[in-house]
Amino acid sequence: MIHGVASPLGNVAGLQLPAVTEMSAIPLVFRDAVAALKSLTPRREIELDEIRPPKRLAPWTYALGAETCGPSGTEVTARLVLLHDPDGPPSWQGVLRLVVYLRAEVNQDLAGDQGTTELGWSWLTGALRSCGTSHTALGGTVTVSSSTKFGELALPEQEHELELRGSWTPLDEELSAHARAFHELLSAAAGLPPVGVSVLSSRSAERRRNL
Repeated sequence: MIHGVASPLGNVAGLQLPAVTEMSAIPLVFRDAVAALKSLTPRREIELDEIRPPKRLAPWTYALGAETCGPSGTEVTARLVLLHDPDGPPSWQGVLRLVVYLRAEVNQDLAGDQGTTELGWSWLTGALRSCGTSHTALGGTVTVSSSTKFGELALPEQEHELELRGSWTPLDEELSAHARAFHELLSAAAGLPPVGVSVLSSRSAERRRNL
């Protein structure tokens, strides 16, 4: 059984550790990986927090949760989970594994386009590539779904959503580039402009036209 305990690594809500009392009992590779994931300050449009990671996926786990909203109002939520198994499961091809879960609103046109799943996957592969990460055993799924609400308070009537699940084994000695890739993935999914560039939202544009 894995238990969360207070640790110098940070907020216990973001860690799932065996019950240990000495820092030396925590694997150095896991400590360094957590420190690297926590080291990056997200852009102001992204809200990032430590969260409780899934249980029983690995002996040592850590997780970050993120939310953002793009200029067009696209809402995105995501989680980045770090797994560490000193035994190195064969499918991982290493002792560390990164897992990402992302959900993003999409419009009706994208929801009906067969190429939208490839677009969603390109957000992840593009982020890993642009940040110069070294990795192996990358895999995952992208699902686009639509739902219809009913009843007097069921607004909006239709919702369309893209869900991305991906995982990979980092080969870099430290994970800062992978943390940057997670931030880049969020930015791509939300349609955020490059840092320092302002985009006039549709709502702001409408207000200006009405002045």
